[in-house]
Amino acid sequence: MSNKSNQAKGFIKALPKNIFSGLVVSLIALPLGLGLAMASEAPPIAGVIAAIVGGVLVSILGGSNVTISGPGNGLVGVLLIAIATLGLNSAYAAIICSGLLLIVLGFLRLGKLANYFPSSAIQGMLAAIGLIILGKQFHIMLANKITRANSVDYLLEIPNTIKQVFLYTDSSLTYAAIAGVLSLAIMIFYPKIRNKYLQLIPAPMWIVLLSIGFSYYVELVLKTPNPIHPQYMISGIPSINEIVTQLPTPNFSNVFSWSFFSSVLALTLIASIESLLSIKAVDKLDPEKRRSNVNKDIKALGLATIVSGFLGGLNVVTVIARSSVNVNNGGTNRSANFFHALFLLLFIMLFSTQLTRIPLPALMAILVFTGYKLASPKKVISVFNIGKEQLIIFFTTLIVTLKIGLITGILAGVLVTLIIHFVISKNVGLFLKNILKPNVLMFKEEGGVGNYFVSVKHYCTFLNYTKLKQKLDEIPENKEVIVDFSLCEFVDHTVMENLHSYQELFQKKGGHFDVTGLDMHNADSAHPFALRRVLPVAKIFASNLTRRQNTLKALATDYKLVFNTKKVKNTSFLNDYNYFKTKKINFIYNQLSDNANELNVFDIEFSEGEFIAKEVVRSTMLQFNLEEQIPKFSIDKEGFLEKMQSFTVVHDIALKNHPDFSKRFLLTGVDEIEIKAFFNDDTVHFFESNPYYHVESKGNSVLIYQKERLASIKELKAMLNFGKQLKKQFSIVTKCTTF
Repeated sequence: MSNKSNQAKGFIKALPKNIFSGLVVSLIALPLGLGLAMASEAPPIAGVIAAIVGGVLVSILGGSNVTISGPGNGLVGVLLIAIATLGLNSAYAAIICSGLLLIVLGFLRLGKLANYFPSSAIQGMLAAIGLIILGKQFHIMLANKITRANSVDYLLEIPNTIKQVFLYTDSSLTYAAIAGVLSLAIMIFYPKIRNKYLQLIPAPMWIVLLSIGFSYYVELVLKTPNPIHPQYMISGIPSINEIVTQLPTPNFSNVFSWSFFSSVLALTLIASIESLLSIKAVDKLDPEKRRSNVNKDIKALGLATIVSGFLGGLNVVTVIARSSVNVNNGGTNRSANFFHALFLLLFIMLFSTQLTRIPLPALMAILVFTGYKLASPKKVISVFNIGKEQLIIFFTTLIVTLKIGLITGILAGVLVTLIIHFVISKNVGLFLKNILKPNVLMFKEEGGVGNYFVSVKHYCTFLNYTKLKQKLDEIPENKEVIVDFSLCEFVDHTVMENLHSYQELFQKKGGHFDVTGLDMHNADSAHPFALRRVLPVAKIFASNLTRRQNTLKALATDYKLVFNTKKVKNTSFLNDYNYFKTKKINFIYNQLSDNANELNVFDIEFSEGEFIAKEVVRSTMLQFNLEEQIPKFSIDKEGFLEKMQSFTVVHDIALKNHPDFSKRFLLTGVDEIEIKAFFNDDTVHFFESNPYYHVESKGNSVLIYQKERLASIKELKAMLNFGKQLKKQFSIVTKCTTF
């Protein structure tokens, strides 16, 4: 009973930051919902309905913790075809049937089906979806509505559309194209501005606000009609009363036709894959590292899809972009999903008429950017770096998906993956013999290095990976695990990628996940996800120092430090810092450290969010160890945003004798009494007389950084000096104070 009481108290305590996160997510969900619906040639409100219904039902009935639900990018192509071939009311019927099928999959506990798709094939499918979205919406973004036979033709017409913009004789079309180009520029450049105040309003919402503001400006100030062509303005946004009184009538008359069945199957397949991939990715971002109940979530998504279909909405899926934003803005439980839906409902109730002031090209620019991120050249380079054979799988899936369809594309990807595995293994008989056999042995050790030992034999691929996953999921993440592949001849890319995720999960939870037995296996690339097989081949790598690295090398000599340019992926010394709880550290590099490794200055690359919402950040940080234990705390310059957080998210510890310090700095931590005792007059004066830095103590070590960008040599020197002085100050305090 006390546990439930503590959970209830924790839920209530976390409500303010979940409400705030829900608001921020809704600012992205509104323009995306409108855009995705129109890209599918459904009524604009259909996407918002899906987000509202999904937010309410999945937050109540779902099995995930910090995910956001709503209309998904991956379904645009399928819905487009379904609405074109079946008609809108029959498409609603297909959406409802796909929801029923999702519920069946959930009850049959088939959430593990996502494990049977090779990673490169999934990447190829998602890239194809991105190109489908980009190809169709690019023309509307430049005010040139065209109709073509297939997705490839839309892509091939892009150069002609660009030429057409310069030939417009109608100025209203020119204005529409300008709105699209400017909106695309906002989507591209806005995320690069690392400003905590600007980032409170996401880029898509800026597009909405600026569009509406421009409309009012020309109407009220210039007293002229909107110069953008009426054909390229949003229309048909109903009020809440109209939505309720004008519910669609789903047409089930085509239920036994092949076109209807294939649409239902495609909607279910894409919705389940997109949701499962998103849930898996968001679980990595969860600060508490909880595991979602995937099958429960699938059932909730299915029910939400059924209700959405009857109300005139699209399929409801788990969405990675909005989920990532939720985590980054402090969302900790499912209430954030609920509040995101509540804010969307309020927007429609209060501002539905204002939405008609948004130009269609502006919304399509959001989708063009989304499509590009799904199919960016970086994706191709990433796949190529893993291995040339993965590129074949990727492009086969992509091309077949574009030319034929999504289901055929993913099946082609699976088939090509199998053929490549046969060729590489050079032993088809043994491969087929062991491909689906139980090949995983696990037992708990009483002593030794690992608490659990897992031995994998023969072949480990995407087809039998689920057997390994079942064993690994039984192990608590705070334990030590050894996964041994010494008896395994073949380990594919999908398995290697998933094992890497487990390593990160165990590391975050305080456990240890070690993979052994791959020393005699060959990989065609140095990438950690590369396919492995027993055939050793030597590799030689070379590297050159950049100008900045040469300067850093000289700086290391001046400060009597050791300089290391190599990328270091073992960053366990940063694990317990709160700053990295919702961020994924990729590696550190350009490291300057003393001989005892007690002081480290380094460049670091980490990411916020996942998938299309992923933003990679590079910064310069300093970390040093302490001889004595000090309180755990975090200190930042206090601005407007920090003041707001002190009311909703964190508690600002005020020092009574130092009002100026309390006004200038946000000081947070768990043990307020210890922290107040630690921050004596000298420590306070030290912070007041030095430049502002983010300083976080985890007890036995301290992390310092100034800006979310790479530091100049001058800034790096200043940080080094600040860190050395701060270490001395903390040493003096610990000698004089007992905690």
